[in-house]
Amino acid sequence: MRDALRAGIAIYNDGYYHAAHDAWEARWLALESDTDDERLLHGLIQYTGAVYHARDRNWAGAVGLAESALEYLAGLPDAYRGVRLAPARAYLEVLAADPAMIERRKPEPIGYEDEVPRLADLEVTETAIAAGVLAEEFGYDPTPVETAGEYALADLEAGRDDSRFVTLLFDFVREDDDRGIVYDRLSGHVDRRRAKEEDVSGLF
Repeated sequence: MRDALRAGIAIYNDGYYHAAHDAWEARWLALESDTDDERLLHGLIQYTGAVYHARDRNWAGAVGLAESALEYLAGLPDAYRGVRLAPARAYLEVLAADPAMIERRKPEPIGYEDEVPRLADLEVTETAIAAGVLAEEFGYDPTPVETAGEYALADLEAGRDDSRFVTLLFDFVREDDDRGIVYDRLSGHVDRRRAKEEDVSGLF
């Protein structure tokens, strides 16, 4: 849960408001309805949706989602699962009353524990989640990016501190200007790793 939470929050805090929910959706759908964890993720998904609609000047959509997010987050502690909900709820109340205020000031960031996570702050597991989400957001095929994430985590587990996949995932998530070049390199490394694995498996 922690990795998905931090990944989605960092995506949101870096301004990819619509994409943020993709870091949470699969986990949310797997949860039992009306549990605290389900309400948290459902509320955060509605929160980011409200911000996205407000920025798109869909005022009615923004108000509806802000009000819905408030309902889901009501009753949860002010800091639940590390997410700072008190300022999130306060912002949702303002957004529900005046969605056009988003044109006068930036959306409120989401806090986690004692920080406001950004993409540059994420660790490897969190970055792997964010990379798959952002690949789709930026129009890349997410499959090689997600596979690179699997290879990166496998390399770490095997004690390989010099994994190219780890480096490339960080670059893909953090380097806006060179993302296309990084994607090509990452895809090439995935293809070579896969071919090598197929060659080895063919020996047995």
